Amino acid sequence: MRVKEVAQEKGMGLAKLSRLSDISYKTIQKIWRNPYHDASLSTLNRIARVLAVPATELLEDVSDDQVPEEYRLY
Repeated sequence: MRVKEVAQEKGMGLAKLSRLSDISYKTIQKIWRNPYHDASLSTLNRIARVLAVPATELLEDVSDDQVPEEYRLY
């Protein structure tokens, strides 16, 4: 996911994104630190709404070999 990159482009940090999206700081922090973190569609939609972008802009298509070992699903 590209939440961190898009938020930074919009000049928004973790705390503000959490507050405006009404998503817990810990959840936003997990997504921010780990772009491979599982997030529900409703969470992505709320983040996208706050950032004023389509939810699809927060997603990034990566091949399996691009995913670091510690984030791979087996």
